Amino acid sequence: MKPLAISSYTVTSAMGRGRAAHVEGLRSERTGLAAQNFEDAQLPCWIGAVAGLESITLPRPLASFDCRNNRLAELALAHDGFLDAVGAARARLGARRIGVFIGTSTSGVRQTELAYRERATLSLDRLPDWFDYRTTQNTFSIAEYARLRLGLEGMTVAISAACASSAKVFASAARAIEAGFCDAAVVGGVDSLCLTTLYGFNALQLVSPDICRPADAERKGLSIGEAGGFALLTPRPEPGSAACLGCGESSDAHHMSQPRPDGAGAVDAMRAALGAHPTARVSYINLHGTATPANDAAEDTAVTALFGTELPCSSTKGWTGHTLGAAGIVEAAFSLLALEQGFMPRSLNTRVPDPALRAAVLLESRAQRIDCVLSNSFGFGGTNCSVLLGRAP
Repeated sequence: MKPLAISSYTVTSAMGRGRAAHVEGLRSERTGLAAQNFEDAQLPCWIGAVAGLESITLPRPLASFDCRNNRLAELALAHDGFLDAVGAARARLGARRIGVFIGTSTSGVRQTELAYRERATLSLDRLPDWFDYRTTQNTFSIAEYARLRLGLEGMTVAISAACASSAKVFASAARAIEAGFCDAAVVGGVDSLCLTTLYGFNALQLVSPDICRPADAERKGLSIGEAGGFALLTPRPEPGSAACLGCGESSDAHHMSQPRPDGAGAVDAMRAALGAHPTARVSYINLHGTATPANDAAEDTAVTALFGTELPCSSTKGWTGHTLGAAGIVEAAFSLLALEQGFMPRSLNTRVPDPALRAAVLLESRAQRIDCVLSNSFGFGGTNCSVLLGRAP
């Protein structure tokens, strides 16, 4: 693919709101995870909740979209000058020539949970009148909300491919721009906490009672978080500026929830993201690194098969938790911050590395100039996506 400039980007997670909060959190090693319950969930686990979502108010014309997920989107869009950056692009290119590509996994499922709770509590024979499936739970709701909030009229796509959702938006946007369907694109991802996710992953025995510890010998599973992030992609980046240099996708369909143990699908995705770029150009890999035994082992096999055992890598899920459909955009933002700051964050909470893993997982953060970062996102069903971010040639 042709390089695409990342003209603006923003991220909001349990670590805080906007890029500056995340830089501070990474450098101070301040996790956003906490041992707490989400509302009335009774599970012994750590979660990454975004503070203040209950008080977020959507613009009056978009009030029908009110739900936890769209409130999180509103909060994320309000930081790092992102609204102004898109406004300037809209004025230059026209509202119909900017596409919108948003990844999500559960979208507004929490709103449906609340509707069914009220139905049961009040013994109703139907869901309450305030519940609007189309503008809340519907997977497309978040993409439509982002389009309307940004004043855009171009092609709009919601991508729901499990935990690879908001990495795959980069690939979809690149194809649309190359095909001439749009001249620029807003890409992003938003996923918010809900009981369906917490109890569902717990039923799969993937949720750790302890804080998640990627690549650790005693890791017991993931910690779930919520987050939202967005980026503006435009063609023809200035030399040396931040850019998306490549995207790679694969689907190995090995199992409903377990990754393919030999990592073959992950290797295909990483190799496709590299394209003509040599492996030596990659300075650092932001691992998918969920802290589940099977995922960490499969990704380790894939990374070492392609890059060997010396390339620095780490998982940043110790800061945010696994943000599911938002993981791709969150970790793309971390990767861009690493490029800008010359800073490789360590794998937070990793105490004793699993001796069976061979990749060079960082146990101490490192200051170093970075040329390219490969960001991995792998989802249920064998859906794999890697995004290569670096300085434009």
